[in-house]
Amino acid sequence: MIAERIKSQLRMGVLEYCAMQILHRGEVYASDIIEELLAAKLISVEGVIYPLLIRFKNEGLVEYDWVNSENGLPKKHYKLTETGMSTMRALDQTWDGLYATTDEFRQKNTVVSPSDSDTTTKK
Repeated sequence: MIAERIKSQLRMGVLEYCAMQILHRGEVYASDIIEELLAAKLISVEGVIYPLLIRFKNEGLVEYDWVNSENGLPKKHYKLTETGMSTMRALDQTWDGLYATTDEFRQKNTVVSPSDSDTTTKK
């Protein structure tokens, strides 16, 4: 189905952007990213994040340090690199522009019924 393909592509782009937003806050564990993205319903399984983090690492966007966790086992602590930070700034600008543009299109496609305040979409 075409709508499913488009939704999947949108979701993947938004997922990457939101993962970078979480990383932008500072050093985080993969489990922190997973927890937030699950809560936001951007992912349904945690296995999606690990390949994404590997790709970010290979692209020079993130780096990690090994940190001992509470149970004594080492865990990766991820953070954005300088390249990741500049990429994040560029993505923020792109997001702001896309948001404004898509909102403008959505506003043009919505009309208020004179009989009530319900909105309907033009067909």
